[in-house]
Amino acid sequence: MIETAGDAKVDNRKFKDTFGFKAKMLTPEEVIEFTGHAVGGVCAFAIENEHVKAYTDVSMKRFETVFPACGSSNSAAEFTPEELHKYSNAVDWVDVCKLPE
Repeated sequence: MIETAGDAKVDNRKFKDTFGFKAKMLTPEEVIEFTGHAVGGVCAFAIENEHVKAYTDVSMKRFETVFPACGSSNSAAEFTPEELHKYSNAVDWVDVCKLPE
């Protein structure tokens, strides 16, 4: 799982260079299976599947605070990017996204 800024898009080349395989968008059913949350409410700090690893993209560092979902499509929490990285037990910071021009 990659935590990214909302306006960022995964750069396929950067992703493959970092992880060694092609990025894949999950189906809504796969999202629930892997995270325990439906699309729109996925929160990296409450993943139910212990085999899912979170990584935080450097695109988040542009902001003082971020507002990730909290398990439902109508909830959010406020964190600094560093707090989100910490509380989601992210493995590492990565640079796998491109920003809008």
